[in-house]
Amino acid sequence: MWRFGLRQGAQLALGLAGAILLAAMVAAADDARAGAGAFLHALLAHLGSFLHLDFGTSTISGESALAELSARLPVTLELAGLGGIVALLIGAPLGILLGTERPLRAGAPLIQIVAAIPVFCVGLALMWLAANVLHWPEHGASQFARILQTLALPALTVGAAGAAIVQLSLRRAAAEAMDEPYRRGLRLMGLSAFDINTVFLVPQILAGLLRSLGEITLALFSAAAVAEWLFGWPGAAVLFLKSVALHDWNVAALVLLVFAAIKMIADFAGIVGARALSIQEPRA
Repeated sequence: MWRFGLRQGAQLALGLAGAILLAAMVAAADDARAGAGAFLHALLAHLGSFLHLDFGTSTISGESALAELSARLPVTLELAGLGGIVALLIGAPLGILLGTERPLRAGAPLIQIVAAIPVFCVGLALMWLAANVLHWPEHGASQFARILQTLALPALTVGAAGAAIVQLSLRRAAAEAMDEPYRRGLRLMGLSAFDINTVFLVPQILAGLLRSLGEITLALFSAAAVAEWLFGWPGAAVLFLKSVALHDWNVAALVLLVFAAIKMIADFAGIVGARALSIQEPRA
């Protein structure tokens, strides 16, 4: 297990090095117009600055890129965390049911069609529903109720995107676990279905979910960019979109680097966690 962890740690380090190189290339984007020599010189200068945690300043606000990100990243993390909770509440039961109950497996393609609806359309539908059906924000509502109304729509938008990945991961893991040949052998040995599912099925399903942790994280952050744009949240995800649109490359490079690092760390934690759980799985 420790050798596997070291290999994954080495891959994580290489991935982070690649992300730093990519971020430096983004930061040096304007210098590419002056030729390859100027671009290479700027690239090396940005790499040196990154090693000293100097990510330059924003050409829009004049503040340091690190300060810009520090002010906005907690908002995106909060939104992604709320969306992750919603994704688990919706996607986990759906994925397990579609993977373990054979009569329900026929409905899986329909679920995939619904899950393919763009996040932007989901957000617009929720905004219309809130304004025309629920009449949010309600006048005269308590402060707590207004906070919940403000959080609900962005969290549901992000959660819908995350739920699609969660249910797909769990459905695949559950379907594979249900078809494992060891189940028949354990039943012949006298073990009940409850014992088999508790000891073997649950860890195998959890391992499948952990292996998709990086993909889920990416989906949450991608949806957060849409939700922040639609609902006016001042987060880091929408900051990246605005920075690219306005050619604020120092800020865009830093946001890209941090998001890539979070995704890679989630991948690393998920793969190592899944490996730890899979050690307990029986081999056919």
